[in-house]
Amino acid sequence: MKKIEAIIRPERLEPVMNELRALGYPGVTITEVKGHGKQKGVTHMWRGAEYRVEFLPKLKLEAVVLDEDLPKVLAAVTRAARTGNIGDGKIFVYEVENAVRIRTGESGFNAI
Repeated sequence: MKKIEAIIRPERLEPVMNELRALGYPGVTITEVKGHGKQKGVTHMWRGAEYRVEFLPKLKLEAVVLDEDLPKVLAAVTRAARTGNIGDGKIFVYEVENAVRIRTGESGFNAI
Protein backbone atom coordinates (compact mmCIF):
# COMPACT_ATOMS: atom_id res chain seq x y z
CA MET A 1 0.00 0.00 0.00
CA LYS A 2 1.05 3.57 -0.62
CA LYS A 3 0.01 6.77 1.10
CA ILE A 4 -0.34 9.81 -1.11
CA GLU A 5 -0.15 13.26 0.40
CA ALA A 6 -1.26 15.95 -2.03
CA ILE A 7 -0.95 19.68 -1.34
CA ILE A 8 -3.55 21.35 -3.57
CA ARG A 9 -5.39 24.62 -4.08
CA PRO A 10 -8.61 24.75 -1.98
CA GLU A 11 -10.75 25.43 -5.07
CA ARG A 12 -9.53 22.19 -6.70
CA LEU A 13 -10.83 19.92 -3.91
CA GLU A 14 -14.15 19.02 -5.56
CA PRO A 15 -12.63 17.96 -8.92
CA VAL A 16 -9.96 15.93 -7.11
CA MET A 17 -12.56 14.21 -4.91
CA ASN A 18 -14.70 13.40 -7.97
CA GLU A 19 -11.70 11.71 -9.60
CA LEU A 20 -10.88 9.72 -6.45
CA ARG A 21 -14.48 8.57 -6.03
CA ALA A 22 -14.54 7.43 -9.67
CA LEU A 23 -11.47 5.28 -8.96
CA GLY A 24 -13.06 3.76 -5.85
CA TYR A 25 -11.16 5.80 -3.25
CA PRO A 26 -13.75 7.94 -1.43
CA GLY A 27 -11.94 7.80 1.93
CA VAL A 28 -9.54 10.70 2.40
CA THR A 29 -8.32 13.00 5.13
CA ILE A 30 -8.31 16.74 4.39
CA THR A 31 -6.35 19.27 6.43
CA GLU A 32 -6.27 23.04 5.93
CA VAL A 33 -2.63 24.11 5.74
CA LYS A 34 -0.62 27.21 4.83
CA GLY A 35 2.71 27.40 3.10
CA HIS A 36 4.67 28.47 0.08
CA GLY A 37 6.97 26.98 -2.47
CA LYS A 38 9.42 28.66 -4.79
CA GLN A 39 7.10 31.64 -5.34
CA LYS A 40 7.50 32.57 -1.63
CA GLY A 41 4.02 34.05 -1.31
CA VAL A 42 2.25 36.77 -3.29
CA THR A 43 1.97 40.55 -3.21
CA HIS A 44 -1.48 42.19 -3.18
CA MET A 45 -2.74 45.77 -3.36
CA TRP A 46 -5.41 46.94 -0.93
CA ARG A 47 -6.59 50.56 -0.70
CA GLY A 48 -3.50 51.71 -2.53
CA ALA A 49 -1.11 49.94 -0.20
CA GLU A 50 0.96 46.93 -1.12
CA TYR A 51 1.11 44.00 1.27
CA ARG A 52 2.73 40.59 1.08
CA VAL A 53 1.11 37.26 1.93
CA GLU A 54 3.95 34.86 2.80
CA PHE A 55 1.93 31.72 3.49
CA LEU A 56 -0.84 30.80 1.09
CA PRO A 57 -3.88 28.70 2.06
CA LYS A 58 -3.75 25.13 0.71
CA LEU A 59 -5.37 21.79 1.46
CA LYS A 60 -3.46 18.64 2.31
CA LEU A 61 -5.24 15.55 1.06
CA GLU A 62 -4.13 12.15 2.39
CA ALA A 63 -5.25 8.75 1.07
CA VAL A 64 -3.94 5.19 1.14
CA VAL A 65 -4.14 3.26 -2.13
CA LEU A 66 -3.16 -0.15 -3.46
CA ASP A 67 0.28 -0.32 -5.09
CA GLU A 68 -1.26 -1.30 -8.44
CA ASP A 69 -3.65 1.68 -8.36
CA LEU A 70 -0.95 4.25 -7.58
CA PRO A 71 -0.25 5.34 -11.19
CA LYS A 72 -3.99 5.82 -11.89
CA VAL A 73 -4.52 7.76 -8.66
CA LEU A 74 -1.49 10.00 -9.23
CA ALA A 75 -2.61 10.76 -12.79
CA ALA A 76 -6.17 11.52 -11.65
CA VAL A 77 -5.13 13.83 -8.80
CA THR A 78 -2.61 15.61 -11.03
CA ARG A 79 -5.19 16.09 -13.81
CA ALA A 80 -7.89 17.36 -11.43
CA ALA A 81 -5.64 19.65 -9.36
CA ARG A 82 -3.72 21.27 -12.24
CA THR A 83 -4.54 24.84 -13.23
CA GLY A 84 -1.26 25.44 -15.06
CA ASN A 85 -0.24 28.24 -12.71
CA ILE A 86 2.47 28.50 -10.09
CA GLY A 87 1.22 27.14 -6.77
CA ASP A 88 -0.76 24.15 -8.08
CA GLY A 89 0.87 21.99 -5.39
CA LYS A 90 2.81 18.78 -4.93
CA ILE A 91 2.13 15.09 -4.38
CA PHE A 92 4.27 12.96 -2.07
CA VAL A 93 4.17 9.16 -1.96
CA TYR A 94 5.04 7.05 1.10
CA GLU A 95 5.19 3.32 1.76
CA VAL A 96 2.52 2.05 4.17
CA GLU A 97 3.49 -1.08 6.07
CA ASN A 98 0.08 -1.87 7.54
CA ALA A 99 -3.29 -0.42 8.52
CA VAL A 100 -5.69 -1.57 11.24
CA ARG A 101 -9.38 -0.72 11.52
CA ILE A 102 -9.85 -0.13 15.24
CA ARG A 103 -13.55 -1.05 15.33
CA THR A 104 -13.22 -4.51 13.74
CA GLY A 105 -9.53 -5.35 14.02
CA GLU A 106 -9.26 -5.84 10.23
CA SER A 107 -5.82 -5.17 8.85
CA GLY A 108 -4.16 -4.46 5.52
CA PHE A 109 -6.17 -2.99 2.70
CA ASN A 110 -9.42 -4.36 4.25
CA ALA A 111 -8.92 -1.81 7.02
CA ILE A 112 -9.10 1.04 4.56
